[in-house]
Amino acid sequence: MLRFVILGSSSSGNALLVFTNTTRILVDNGFSFKRLSQTLSEVGIAPETLDAVVVTHEHADHIKGIGVLARHTGVSIFMTHGCARALPEYVGHIPNLNCFESGESLRFNDIEATSFAVSHDAADPVNYIFRSNGAKLGMTTDCGHYSQLTRARLAGSNALVVEANYCPDMLRQGPYPPQVQQRIHSRMGHMSNLDVQRMLRDLKHDSLRLVVLTHISRDNNTPDLACRLAREALYGTPIQITAAPPDGASPVFEVCS
Repeated sequence: MLRFVILGSSSSGNALLVFTNTTRILVDNGFSFKRLSQTLSEVGIAPETLDAVVVTHEHADHIKGIGVLARHTGVSIFMTHGCARALPEYVGHIPNLNCFESGESLRFNDIEATSFAVSHDAADPVNYIFRSNGAKLGMTTDCGHYSQLTRARLAGSNALVVEANYCPDMLRQGPYPPQVQQRIHSRMGHMSNLDVQRMLRDLKHDSLRLVVLTHISRDNNTPDLACRLAREALYGTPIQITAAPPDGASPVFEVCS
């Protein structure tokens, strides 16, 4: 069975573990080796048992721990060519670095990870869908524009991990300077609650069981507001909606086809 757990979902660090009984794939690692080890231990997993790490983009809250993790464990790291060229120096040497083109699929035992391009202010950002034994998990994060490609790739997912970063009104009235507000709100920024509503109206179907909202801003959104607006989009369906904790591990979720 395909499962996943969100290990952290905020500007202080992001990581997500997708796994089956035989395979363990980490998506991003914005944590120190010590913190990642402690958080993984909450679900009974050691970093040394990871099969691979797939990276979305090179921003610090997603990659600052990948170099140390790779050197400690020897785990293979996968990212786009553009992301690899844009890695900051502090990441250091990655012994087992593997580069691919956006849109390619990667096979890790019984999990297939398919990348797709997204709009964000990074070098060559991608998101992923994961398939295993008929179950499909779709994820989109750090994405400023809900594109036709994103819709096509996420369609038919049994579970979704979706960024719900900000409320437009809270962002406009909040503490961020205008230039930062513009970056967040732009097509190269992040997903708002309204973007999520539109996405979920498009993507709801009879076999969608679960939506987990992530990357919820502490300053420009609240989990309650994000979940309420998502539920409005899915009104009348039995789909479970929940918000991931910003720090620490979420519950382990199962993806049922």
